[in-house]
Amino acid sequence: MSSAADTIARIRAHLRFRAALAVLDREHERTVEDIIRLTEIPAPPFKEAARASAYLEMLRAHGLEEVEQDAVGNVMGRRRGSGNGQTVVVAAHLDTVFPEGTDVRVRREGTKLFAPGVGDDTRSLAVNLAFLRALDEAGIVTRCDLLFLGDVGEEGLGDLRGVRHFFREGRHRDRVAAFFTVDSPEVDRIVTGGVGSKRFRVTFCGPGGHSFGAFGLVNPAYAMARASLALAGLAAPDAPKTTHCVSVLGGGTSVNAIPNAVWMEVDLRSESAAELARLEREFLAGVEAAVAAENAARSTREGAVTVEIAPIGDRPAGATPESAPIAQFAAAAVAAEGYTPVFESSSTDANIPMSLGIPALRIGSGGRGGRAHSLEEWIDVEKGESLRGMAASLATILAVAGFEE
Repeated sequence: MSSAADTIARIRAHLRFRAALAVLDREHERTVEDIIRLTEIPAPPFKEAARASAYLEMLRAHGLEEVEQDAVGNVMGRRRGSGNGQTVVVAAHLDTVFPEGTDVRVRREGTKLFAPGVGDDTRSLAVNLAFLRALDEAGIVTRCDLLFLGDVGEEGLGDLRGVRHFFREGRHRDRVAAFFTVDSPEVDRIVTGGVGSKRFRVTFCGPGGHSFGAFGLVNPAYAMARASLALAGLAAPDAPKTTHCVSVLGGGTSVNAIPNAVWMEVDLRSESAAELARLEREFLAGVEAAVAAENAARSTREGAVTVEIAPIGDRPAGATPESAPIAQFAAAAVAAEGYTPVFESSSTDANIPMSLGIPALRIGSGGRGGRAHSLEEWIDVEKGESLRGMAASLATILAVAGFEE
């Protein structure tokens, strides 16, 4: 039996851990009620304040120390360990992808809950509170402090701004020994790779004119088309997985007018920081070449096509080695609950600490779910499956934080 598996086995066999699991079992319906309560507080992109305020009070009610909200809206509180203040962060993100006005009322059908954002990532916020109650009632002590974090800005154009701020300017950043983001129900899929991304809005401008009367003038839409095709032709290796996409398009004024401005939004991703940098360089060169080609192909007597490239997203790539203790503990804990652990890459809050060399993972909150980022998002809160997943993630956290037997 491996060292990681030995550690997990000792934790799982300990009376205090068994007592913690009993608390999770007994309080399962309270956890479900917390999921519903938090889901029904809207948290659209950049407008997480109401949910953050509610979660702050929930952290305070759970008796944490140093309960606070930082400058960008993250809320957090510390569960003191027996050691010197080294900290293991247990995070879940407050925001959802859904805009203001989305109906976030929860519909319950048996053990399933349906609502936008119920699984991504509201369930995890409630599960982290359940972990706190279980740790406290069971009298579990860890060597490291546990800092429970509800962070803002994980989704979309939020661009990981909450965790980015935490590690750039937060007062706890220098004491972080490890970082977990609890994000998605499935515990068997352990994210050890942080997929980096670069996102741009590229605006092409020109003189415009009548589609018939001014025909022959440069056309920004043709320049954009050339740039799109240049991107389509760039290498995108399967390993490390690398992707590119023209995602959103806009501009123009009328079907019978040469547009004076058009724009596109572009998403570039890779598991490799080096591949992502290469893709960015080649994309930007392709844009410049597309503009030059359009200006050479048609008349610039009324003005040339110009381009403005605005970054709208920058998520660093990173990785926690699968051989690292944090990853091996997670795999052993997942296997001990009867699942087959799978290491994979994704884009999550863990990207930031991974890029800084801090051991970090995305782990699951337990149970099952589906249709994330859709209006029909759902999770299954059936107790047995939920508790198995929660037990695996709690054991992982305790192994990394230093469970005191």
